[in-house]
Amino acid sequence: MQFGVDEAGKGPALGSMFAAAVSLEDPATLPGGIADSKRLAPERREELASTLREDERIRVGVAEITPARIDDPETDMNSLAVAAHANAIVAAHDELAADALESTPISGLCDACDTDASRFARRVADACSDAAAAADADSSLLAHLEVDARHGADDESPLVGAASIVAKVERDAHVAALAEEYGQIGSGYPSDPTTREFLASYVGERGELPPCARESWSTCETVLAESQQTGLEQF
Repeated sequence: MQFGVDEAGKGPALGSMFAAAVSLEDPATLPGGIADSKRLAPERREELASTLREDERIRVGVAEITPARIDDPETDMNSLAVAAHANAIVAAHDELAADALESTPISGLCDACDTDASRFARRVADACSDAAAAADADSSLLAHLEVDARHGADDESPLVGAASIVAKVERDAHVAALAEEYGQIGSGYPSDPTTREFLASYVGERGELPPCARESWSTCETVLAESQQTGLEQF
């Protein structure tokens, strides 16, 4: 059995990061048109993600890393990316029976989120132990699991490309839900003027960042500091 893993939403100032794992026995099972999610239109991504999820021969696992976890001073984004990849891998395989695991070695490829791809692979493999324990998954999974990582794997590997599509669709749905709650928030990325305008407006009205903000991000810290300075000047 082979799997691919990728993440979406590592860099935004708003909302969660998501990782997805896509696993199957025969790569020919993948639908046509798989590519890195950044190369596909949103409608096409949603269509492919639905096809992947609806095919019983394909296993899909998703993990979410919330803004609260991202802001935890005891961690960092590389460690959170490791945890997200590991959680997604376990989620994709946690229903495999022990006897199936014994006869079906599981190997996969992650899109590396570290400058050292080999180190990232080792960390993900190690983190699968904690992920399996947290999910109460069969520990037999860990004895048959091999993890590799490469930079640009979402472009090179159809399985990682499929995972990138699922992760991006999850992230887009998350952003859409935030927009329903807060109004226009843009993409959530610091370079997006709509996102920056939303943050400035929200902080200006309430004197604090919205719960969906990554408070430790420099963009959010700057918006909050500028608002507080403006308030002092007015006083």
